[in-house]
Formats: sequence, structure tokens, C-alpha cells
Amino acid sequence: MDGGSRVAKVLAAHGVPFVFTLIGGHVSPILVACKQQGIRVIDVRHEVTTVFAADAVARLTGTPGVAIVTAGPGVTNTITAIKNAQMAQSPLVLIGGATATLLRGRGSLQDIDQVALIEPHVKWYARPNRRREIIPALMGAFRQASSGVPGPVFVELAVDLLYDEPVVREWVQRKIDKPQKTWTEQAQSLYIRTHLARVFSGTDTPSIPSLHPIEPRLPRPGQVRKAARWLQKAERPMLVLGSQTTLRTQDLDRLVAAVEKLGIPVYLSGMGRGLLGADHPLFLRHKRRLALRESDLVILSGVPMDFRLDYGAHVSRTRVVSVNLSPEDLRKNRRPDLGVLADPHAFLLALADQLTPEAPQRSDWWTTLRQREQDRENEIQTMAEAPADRLNPLALCQRLDDHLTEGSILIGDGGDFVATAAYTVRPRGPLCWLDPGVFGTLGVGAGFALGAKLARPDADVWILWGDGAAGFSLMEFDTFVRHNIPVVGLIGNDAGWTQIERDQVAILGDDVACRLAYTDYDVIAKGCGGHGARIDHIEQVDRALEEALMKTQAGQPALINAHIGKTDFRKGSISM
Repeated sequence: MDGGSRVAKVLAAHGVPFVFTLIGGHVSPILVACKQQGIRVIDVRHEVTTVFAADAVARLTGTPGVAIVTAGPGVTNTITAIKNAQMAQSPLVLIGGATATLLRGRGSLQDIDQVALIEPHVKWYARPNRRREIIPALMGAFRQASSGVPGPVFVELAVDLLYDEPVVREWVQRKIDKPQKTWTEQAQSLYIRTHLARVFSGTDTPSIPSLHPIEPRLPRPGQVRKAARWLQKAERPMLVLGSQTTLRTQDLDRLVAAVEKLGIPVYLSGMGRGLLGADHPLFLRHKRRLALRESDLVILSGVPMDFRLDYGAHVSRTRVVSVNLSPEDLRKNRRPDLGVLADPHAFLLALADQLTPEAPQRSDWWTTLRQREQDRENEIQTMAEAPADRLNPLALCQRLDDHLTEGSILIGDGGDFVATAAYTVRPRGPLCWLDPGVFGTLGVGAGFALGAKLARPDADVWILWGDGAAGFSLMEFDTFVRHNIPVVGLIGNDAGWTQIERDQVAILGDDVACRLAYTDYDVIAKGCGGHGARIDHIEQVDRALEEALMKTQAGQPALINAHIGKTDFRKGSISM
């Protein structure tokens, strides 16, 4: 069995339904074998998209996504997406091709030290030197990706490990079969034959070891009881729930039930957004900073105290229970009063089981928070009704919210426009909002949408693109068309890098490098075979959204190029 077939068999054993790739000769045997195994091969236009797509699959299914790229530039083009997955704690497997084991370091095509380059950005890597090591390496990769703190892993596979042995020997034979060999050539020939014997040693019919489920790290009972006592006595508690809490994607109903039993104000972040639906009575999304400062107990569920909590300053005067899989994130910037190194999902379930019915009513606390919530909604509505030179972005996002169906997935890829949408568009359910995460990477849109639509084919998938961010991956509309991936892209086109421009102009008095053009992105989508439309006025929005959805239902990806005007909604919001 050649190496490519061994890879495909391991992927099939782990239930991998599709892999993402950009073709290269170093990895061709894997892709051919995947097709033969019934694994769908999705080829894209840039390697970074393969990892973003694998990342989205992991977030929505809980199973590591798989990206397969060729050697050299194929691997280096994935680095940004790999780093994004590492910081977002997304489990995925990146398989990278490489030069033949015999030629490492000798100047062959695309031969670089890929391991040294990628090692800082993955939690684990493997570099098999023999064909028989391929299966153990990949089995280890899947375990490592999902265990402990999830993250990306890398497996480098040399080209001579992947092709059939007779093919490799034929390639080599052409080099060493020379008449009247010199002593040096005879020694080289012997070395090469010995090397090949070592590379191909082992059985031709290897078996796949049994798969064992990865059990979550459970909290200590004493810690759960202590947190429950504190919560029972708290008059102004709140819960901030982040991405780590949703890693067990098949068990989110129990998580929601546990949160409801806690009965305290809930703010959602990262992949936690949408967990409680659009209008749940426990869910709040405005004025979180004020709530954190006034609370007497904050439970951070899979949320580190990084810049999003002002490095712990937002909770400097309150009691904090922090639950995290990462020892580093658990104590980042401000040591919690109770630090629980455990699976946040398991902790919340255990905490809910510990509560008794004697919890305070906390009516004053709820009144304060809900009044602030309503006041902010009124402010947003007033700003959405204000006239703009083009489309008011707040009004556009409100109309989009009206067209979302249950299960619609929103992909955030941009700065100012996406942040505006985050305040106005409401994910309808769990795992219905994807954004890059703490790395703040632009360019995730097409890859995330690709993975999301494949993972949830019945869902409407919307890419919310800033016009700057769209430039990173818009060519993947070609991928959507070729592979029948009907998603909708909505570009908030204000002809600039507006999130940066706001403060750059105010502070430095210059918009250098901040301006773009009102480019006809819809024409690009049409050129790739998709549907494209341009809108400039609010009267055009509903029809354009409805038409885009109709096109996707017929199997055609669609793009709406929305020319939006300027607002002061997010003035002073830059993060550095």
C-alpha cells in the first residue's frame, strides 16, 4: 500500500468527509487516494483558504478539519491561517508535502526547513522518515489536535513516502544506473539502495489502530462547590462565555439547559455567540464593560483576561471565577480568585447541578442591565434612521437580520462593517457566528464559508465582508462555483480601511494608505460564474437579499456589493 493510500485510510477511519487542498505534485497520491476512499477533495485558489476552511469545519463539528498542501510555498502560504487557528484554539490537521527524504538539504525544488518555520505555530508536529511511520504519525496528529487545549498540528510527508515503491525505485534507478561506475558512484549507489530499503521497510498491508474518544478534563468537585457557594450569595453575578465552552458541539443542548439553570446575566463571545438564540431573556450584548465593573461575581467560561477585558482591568475590583483548559490563559494578566483548569462545558454543567433554589432574585441588577440594553438599542435605532450619503450600514445590517432564518451562519471578515454588524445582527442559534478570533485576521471569509457550508449544507451561509477584507479571498468565488458551494457574500463597501482611517485621520491628520475605490466586486463574482448585484439605496436592500437567497437555493453562490456611507457609530474603537 503506497503512502497516499495510508493517509486516506487514516482520514476515513476518523470520519473525515472532505479535505481542502491546492494541488501540487508532492501530495498528489494523497488526493487521488482520498477520492478513491470517498473523501471529497475541495481544491481552492490559495493555500491559506485550505486552513481557514479546515478551521471552520473543526469549530462546527468538533472534529479536526484537514488541509493538504504542497511543499515550500504551499506550506508557507498557510502560516497566517495556522497561527489564527492556534490562537483561536481550533483543532485541525495540516499535511504538507516535502522533498524526498534522500534529497533533504541538497537544494531540490521547494525544499526548505518547513518544520522550523511552522513549529512555533502548531501544538505538535511529525516528520516520518519511513513509510510505516505514516499511520502512527497521523493517528497521533488527530489525538494531539483535539486533546487538552485544542489546536493545529502539522505532519510533513516526503514525496518518496507517498508514491508507490516501484515508481520511486524507477525514479532513482535512472540516477544510479550508469555504465562503468567509479568507486564513488558505486558507493553512492549502495547508499541509495540501502536508504530505499529502510524507507520502504515494513508491511504492505498495515492496519489502522482502534480510535479512542478523548475525554474532557473535569473540574475538581471542591472547586465546583466553592463556585456554587459564591454564586448563591452573589447579588450582581454575570457569566461571560467564550469559544472553549462550545468545543463539545454535539452536547450544546445540555450546555444551554445548564446556563438557564444558573439564571444569571450572560454575555457571549467568540464561538459562544448565538448559543442562546436571538432573544433569550438571559442574553445581553451591550455595555458589558460597565456590567463587569459593577458585578460582585464574574464567571469567565473559556475567556482569558486579554485585551478584550482590558487585560483584567474590567474585573479588577470583583471576585472572579475563571475556567479554562489553558494554564496560561487561566492566569493571564490577573490571577482569578478561583482558577479552574478544566473543560468549561463540563464545569458549567457541574455548577448547575450544585445550585439550590435559594438563589437571590437580583431584580435590581436585572433592571439596571436591561435598561442599559434598551437605551443602547434605542441609540442604535436612532443612528440607523439617520440619513447617509449612501446606504446607512446600521440600517443595512438591520435588514439583513430580518432575512436570517433559523440556522443561518454568519461569517465575520472585516473591521468596521463587521463590528457594526456584531451590534445589530443576531445569530439565531449555537455555532451560527464565526469570526477569526483573538488574532484579528482578515481574509478568513471565503475559507470559513467554504467549511461552514460543507459542514452544514442546509444552512444559509452569509459572509459579512468589509471591502478591504474581501480582497483577500474574493477569487474563491471560483471555488464556490466549481464545487457547487452556494453561499452569499455581502460586502459593506465604503471604499476604505475605515476602522483604521477613523483614528489615523483624527490623531495623525492623514488618510494615507486608508483609501480604496468603490470597486465592482459584483462583476468579479459574475465573472467567476456566480450571481452579483450592486445596491446603493435602502429601497434596494430587501429585493437584493431575497434574490441572493433564491440564487443560493438554486445552487449558485451570490454576492451583494453594498455601497455604504460613513457613520460615527464606531468612532474611537480601534484596538492596538
